Amino acid sequence: MSVDVIAELVSEMGPLWHQRHQARLTSRPRKRAVGAGAKHRLVFVDRLLATLVHLRHGVTYDVLACRFGVDRSTITRAIGEVRPLLAERGRTVNPDVGLRSLADVVDHLGASGSTGIIDGTEIRVRRPAAGRKDRDKFISGKNKQNAVKSMVVTDGEGRVLWCSPTRPASCADITHARQ
Repeated sequence: MSVDVIAELVSEMGPLWHQRHQARLTSRPRKRAVGAGAKHRLVFVDRLLATLVHLRHGVTYDVLACRFGVDRSTITRAIGEVRPLLAERGRTVNPDVGLRSLADVVDHLGASGSTGIIDGTEIRVRRPAAGRKDRDKFISGKNKQNAVKSMVVTDGEGRVLWCSPTRPASCADITHARQ
C-alpha cells in the first residue's frame, strides 16, 4: 500500500474510531475521573498499521506485539476495533466502485464482463470446548483437523474482491459457496 492510501484510510477511519471509542466510554458509568487510568500505548495509526499487516501477511499477534512494543492483548483489542471499520468501508476496486457485499461483487463482475474466481480456504483453530454442543461441526473431513472455512472471490488479476465470514469447516466448499 502506498503512503497516500494509508493516509486516506487514516483520515477517513480515524474520526470513526475516535467517535466509537468515545461512545463506548460514555455508555457506561465512570469509576474514575475524566483523564484518569491507563493511556493508549497504540495511537490509531499504529492500530491501523498492525491490522493491515496482520490481514495482508498473516503475521501473528505475538510478532506484532513485539514489533509495536505492547502486550499481545493490546494487539488483539486493536485489531478487533479496526477490522470492523475496514469491513464497513468495503473494498475499492476503482475510485468510483466500492464493494461491500457479495451482491455488490456479483453486480460489479456482471457489469464489467469480468471473470471471478472463487475458492475456499480452511484455517486451523483450537479444538472447541468440551461442553460446546456444535463441537463436531469444526472438524474438517478433508484435513481431519479442527478448522474454520472462508470463501474468497478474486478477479482475473488476483485482486481480492470479497471474503466471507468464517464458518465451521464441516461443510464442503461448494455448499459454503451456495449458502
